[in-house]
Amino acid sequence: MSIRIPFFGLIAKRSPMDGLVEHYDKIAECIAAIDESLECYVSGGICREFEELTRTIDEIENHADVIKRNIRNHLPKGLFMVVEKPLFLNYTKSQDNILDAAQDALHWLAMRKVEIPEDTQKDVIYLLDSVAKATVLLGPALKATIALVHGESLDRNETKECYRKVRKERDNVRKLKNELQKKIYDKDIEFKDIYQLIHFVDCLDDMGHNTENCADILRTMIAR
Repeated sequence: MSIRIPFFGLIAKRSPMDGLVEHYDKIAECIAAIDESLECYVSGGICREFEELTRTIDEIENHADVIKRNIRNHLPKGLFMVVEKPLFLNYTKSQDNILDAAQDALHWLAMRKVEIPEDTQKDVIYLLDSVAKATVLLGPALKATIALVHGESLDRNETKECYRKVRKERDNVRKLKNELQKKIYDKDIEFKDIYQLIHFVDCLDDMGHNTENCADILRTMIAR
């Protein structure tokens, strides 16, 4: 049976939970750059070169990986973990998967130029915005969880509300994704364009899915 130490800060100078925020900040930085560039791409504007964007994202992703490895390589013994180690490791994996899915979305658009049908451009942008919003909402949920498990906050209801907001936005992502895929399949365009766009949309949906997974794991961390 594992023992939780609520005031981890009294035992170690820095909780590994704090490293999750540092890792999340890199993901948020990456998502913001991708979201802005993809919206420009979809609307047919004069956009940042994908090659330059890819290099920037790779640099951010490499930094995020360094943070993730550092977190995992310096975990305290199980007795002194503020949450169960399997939950902690599963969370780091799910959070990292958000960034992986974002990179995959970028890859599917960058492999060849594909025209986004004009009557679906707004739908794609709405989906991008919803995915970005879900990712942004994860930040407060993570910070509220850390405050609660460290004993710095006693507001469990407000923390749970953070999780509900993420799940609600995830439901919106799913709805937008299903509607958009129907529209794309119904278009009289080349099959390779349909294939490329569908995979792009799937990657955006994966971002929402992994964001929801993160919220679910955080909810488990505070379960009594």
